[in-house]
Amino acid sequence: MEFSARDLPALNAVLNGTSAALLATGYLLVRAGRRDRHKQVMLAALVTSALFLASYLAYHYEVGSVRFQKQGPIRSLYFTVLASHTVLAVVILPLIAVSLRHAFASRFPAHRRIARVTLPLWAYVSVTGVVIYWMLYRL
Repeated sequence: MEFSARDLPALNAVLNGTSAALLATGYLLVRAGRRDRHKQVMLAALVTSALFLASYLAYHYEVGSVRFQKQGPIRSLYFTVLASHTVLAVVILPLIAVSLRHAFASRFPAHRRIARVTLPLWAYVSVTGVVIYWMLYRL
């Protein structure tokens, strides 16, 4: 079986879904007081998100943009989800960086403050990435 750039959207959806699951797991772990495990899982979420970004950029470099073909109300819904996803995907990068910086410097009160914003936005971007894939390639 041969792998091509056309297979990357499905991989991207898997990476986004994995990131979302890891983020939820990391949240539950920190709430349970398991900081070491939380750190490991959150770093795994970071890696899967970074792999997604690399794969996404490679796909669009190779294939270009993909037009949404559907018409009617689903088209408006798609572009609403896509717009919010795109804006928040840009916003989330510095938030993740600041959150990580505080965590690695053991500035946990500051880490908690920024993570309360970062986590839900990062989760939203990960989940809507899967939704966009589904709407664009599977509807």
